[in-house]
Amino acid sequence: MRIVCLVFAYLFLALALIGIFLPGLPTVPFLLLTAWFASRGSERLHKWLYDHPHIGKLLIDWETKKAISRSSKLVAVLMLIISWMIMYHTLSNLWLLWVIGMFFILMSLYLVTRCESD
Repeated sequence: MRIVCLVFAYLFLALALIGIFLPGLPTVPFLLLTAWFASRGSERLHKWLYDHPHIGKLLIDWETKKAISRSSKLVAVLMLIISWMIMYHTLSNLWLLWVIGMFFILMSLYLVTRCESD
């Protein structure tokens, strides 16, 4: 089971890193999944995540206070808007655009209603 968790931890870490550069692919949920699987698969990876100067604070704030920084909220909502605009110009299926738009609005509402960390 430890090996399976380790594989998933690295898979979700790779997806989180790709999500930094690819609009539409969320970063934070994949980092949270990485931390969860790393805690069960690799003490070393788990420690590295929590000791990381940027990722660690995000994970600790979420774990202890369910809080997200204002700047993270802003970046996330802006990326959702940009992603939807790109899809608007590339997709021809209006129904799909509407569904994605509603999903992005719900995600944005969830983010902005979370507590803010320092």
